[in-house]
Amino acid sequence: MNIDLSGKTALVTGSTEGIGRAIAKGLAASGAEVIINGRKQEKVDIAVAKLAAELPAAKISGIAADVGTAAGCDALATAVGTVDILINNAGIFEPKPFFDIPDAEWTRFFEVNVMSGIRLSRALMPAMIDRGWGRVVFISSESAVQIPPEMVHYGTTKTAQLAVSRGLAELAAGTGVTVNAVLPGPTRSEGVEDFLAAMAKQDGRTVDEMAAEFVKQHRPSSLIGRFATVDEVANMVVYVAAKEASATSGAALRVDGGVVRSIL
Repeated sequence: MNIDLSGKTALVTGSTEGIGRAIAKGLAASGAEVIINGRKQEKVDIAVAKLAAELPAAKISGIAADVGTAAGCDALATAVGTVDILINNAGIFEPKPFFDIPDAEWTRFFEVNVMSGIRLSRALMPAMIDRGWGRVVFISSESAVQIPPEMVHYGTTKTAQLAVSRGLAELAAGTGVTVNAVLPGPTRSEGVEDFLAAMAKQDGRTVDEMAAEFVKQHRPSSLIGRFATVDEVANMVVYVAAKEASATSGAALRVDGGVVRSIL
């Protein structure tokens, strides 16, 4: 399949590194004009420069805005104007015992992981509907289906994303705009790499040993028996954003290595 997104503009939130950066690169490589987003201007500039060096023919720009706040989402939406593809990727995670999570942390997780996508979809989807074409993708997680006891707050926000995604897909029925959620499983992004490195240092192991042990202990149902790469996740997102995915909407698409033990 030759995915051609020429003439389309895509905004990927939280895309200075990790899964978001891989998605931005995949969309740009497929011809889309891509807007990188992150909280800090310096990191945005570095990410744009790196992608431009890797894909010299691509059209890549960047906008610094904190989508974990209403003001940041408003500023970003105003700056981009209109887009054809919105990838709601920005998110945070942190293992923490449930009984130690204060209200403020629940609120912070909800603002970043859920409200960012709600606010940007509310701002940018109407123009897609008016034009009769658009793609909105929420980057959720297998933790939305199997809530991790060490991150109940994170899992809860990822489940909420599935509800929002399906609801918006229903709202956009018949308009040419599709809305889907992609559910990565354990993925070796930079953030996860740092998490594994800290655990490895504490246990006196290598990062690779820690990664293998983590999957074995915490995700034993994984059918691939390893972490996914960021590019493997990005491949699914690029497809869902393509014209060829016009019959896929309202779906929760798993890139979890088979962690979720379900046939649906």
